[in-house]
Amino acid sequence: NLTISDGIIALNIQKTSMLGRVVEFLTQRHIDAYLVGGYVRDTLLGIETQDIDITVAVDAPGVAREMADVIGGSYVLLDEQNSIARVVLTENGPSGDTQWHCDLSNISGDINTDLGRRDFTVDAMAIRVEVGSRRGKQLLLTSDILDPFGGMDDLRRGQVRALIETVFEDDPGRLLRTIRLAAQLGFTIDERTEALIQSQRLLLHKVSGERVRDELCHILTLPESVPSLRHLDQVGLFDVIFPELIESKGVTQPKEHYWDVFNHSIETVVGVERLLQMDEELIGVAPWLSKAIQRLESNVGSVGRCVLLKLAALFHDVAKPKTKNLEADGRVHFFGHAPEGAAIAGGMMERLRFSNRQTNMVERMIEHHMRPWQMSNEGLPTRRAIYRYFRDTDDVPFDIMLLSLADFLGTQGPHFDGAQWTSHTQMMGYIVTEYEREESIAKPPKLISGNDLIALFDMQPGPQIGKLLEDVREAQGAGEVNSREEALAFVRRQIG
Repeated sequence: NLTISDGIIALNIQKTSMLGRVVEFLTQRHIDAYLVGGYVRDTLLGIETQDIDITVAVDAPGVAREMADVIGGSYVLLDEQNSIARVVLTENGPSGDTQWHCDLSNISGDINTDLGRRDFTVDAMAIRVEVGSRRGKQLLLTSDILDPFGGMDDLRRGQVRALIETVFEDDPGRLLRTIRLAAQLGFTIDERTEALIQSQRLLLHKVSGERVRDELCHILTLPESVPSLRHLDQVGLFDVIFPELIESKGVTQPKEHYWDVFNHSIETVVGVERLLQMDEELIGVAPWLSKAIQRLESNVGSVGRCVLLKLAALFHDVAKPKTKNLEADGRVHFFGHAPEGAAIAGGMMERLRFSNRQTNMVERMIEHHMRPWQMSNEGLPTRRAIYRYFRDTDDVPFDIMLLSLADFLGTQGPHFDGAQWTSHTQMMGYIVTEYEREESIAKPPKLISGNDLIALFDMQPGPQIGKLLEDVREAQGAGEVNSREEALAFVRRQIG
């Protein structure tokens, strides 16, 4: 559908497509408009996108409001001061509905001046919206490619290059966006731009937590995000986003660990990504893992559950520098690092404006990330241990199992022991099998209530009742109590 010859772009557009409807709306009203930014970049790269960026010579919010009414979409005013508006459009297709975002802004001066205010050369190209000819059910959008800053050459080189020296001073959020864009496109960053990032990295302190969070989540959504995390560290942005993690650099660990605490944390994210990508070496010996990984294919609010797991992996040992203890015999311990780490990570999540639920989930993953190993001690976990595990981990029991396995991978590194891996995964598989075989282990039915204890045992309302009811549920999970009569007899024994 796209051809380029001598700087002329020809784009065949189905009139019934969403872009076709937008183009017809603009051309029928003779609105001077240009496709710009990410839409042009992605189209030239052959990347499908549902985000259309348009700049117009007239009132952008007014055009957007009319477009929403005519085409049938939702109007959103994004930035009143800078006259930026969005039309959210839904396209019905054979595989379901697709949502498009059409963002409209006003041309600042002429189009070349407008492009000169953008961030990177690959985002500073434009295609004029004018229909050259009509052929049946298609529109032929033809235009000179407006490329005053060499964006096409940078696309061919596969590099992200800042447009001007003040690009990050004008908008410090671009510091993170540079890393994210390069990772998404598989591009490099040119030396001058990389040097600018390093010299101006502290400007990131001026960026809102919400925006840092969004850019970070875009990076962590990538199947292989660790190179970007390493890149953030290389240019000094990691220190600004995660100062708590920098303390773990160079903190040594027991001989079982191949890396120091900082690199172990990064490598634990590598472990998560290997699991999420269904690495056959890992999944082949543990069929239950496939189903556990599929549980992560959902969002918590606007954030993917897999992103929260990667954050937990990154943060899980954040308290180790604070809790490190060296015994007289030379042994190293990190007593209490899991609950301490959960508290520190909670503060980091709040600073980045994650929701309460997202924060609580990451906190629970970190607090209990050692539980799967502790449950077994000698032999297979007991029913009581399995009950307590599912009770305490709430809505993240399978996330924690994956985190624990990734932690194992991040501990051994290149000294991977396949036999130990098989043993660990089989133990966790037993927990999952028991849970699925008899869900009452994790969620036993209610046999008695607080009112029963008050009426039958002449007890007073208070914390003792709550503790007795929980003891009954734990005994149910262990298979020791199975009926109301047995529950009452259990209480009778407890209170003497």
